Parts: sequence; structure tokens; C-alpha cells
Amino acid sequence: AWLDAAGIAYSFHDYKKSGITLAQLQHWAKQLDAARPTTPAQGWQSLANSRGPTWRKVAEGATPAGLGQARTLALLCDNTSAIRRPILARDGQDVLLGFDAAAWAKALGK
Repeated sequence: AWLDAAGIAYSFHDYKKSGITLAQLQHWAKQLDAARPTTPAQGWQSLANSRGPTWRKVAEGATPAGLGQARTLALLCDNTSAIRRPILARDGQDVLLGFDAAAWAKALGK
């Protein structure tokens, strides 16, 4: 809705219906790490909605850190409802995780 209101053209990928590849999740994780160079590389952990019911069901109480990167991303690939949303990926460069109007406006020049 925010993109529509701002008059920004976009394409919507419903990964809950269309799925997501492991390669795409790995790419987003690297981009999230690069966006936070002063913090430890944990972009893959931030992709998991570990507070949501799907995560609690499929991870059986484990945290992303406890599972490790490979298992966490594989779990997200197989259980897309456990991926934190929304994800804004622009021009293969920027990735914004979760909605923050100010951050989106800055990234999109609005």
C-alpha cells in the first residue's frame, strides 16, 4: 500500500505461493550483512520470523543461531511463512527487511 501511495512501480513476488530459492535467500542474507558492516554478519538470522507461529512449529523451539545458517535458510526455503516480511529488494542491490516508512523513503528517493 505504501508503494502504491508513493506512486512507485513494483512487482510483487508472493513467495508464500510461488516459493523462494535457497540461492535467493543466501543473496538477501549477504546484502543484509553488507548493509550493516559494523555489526557481525547475521543477515540470515534476520530473515527468520522467529516470533511467528510457523517458526515455532517447524523449528521446535530452536533459534536461528542455534540451527546455524544452512539449516535456517533451508527451513525458510521449505516453510516460507516463517520468512520475515515484507522484503523490499530493489535493482538487485538494496534489501530492506520489514516495513519502515522512513527507511523505504530514503532508499527509494521519496
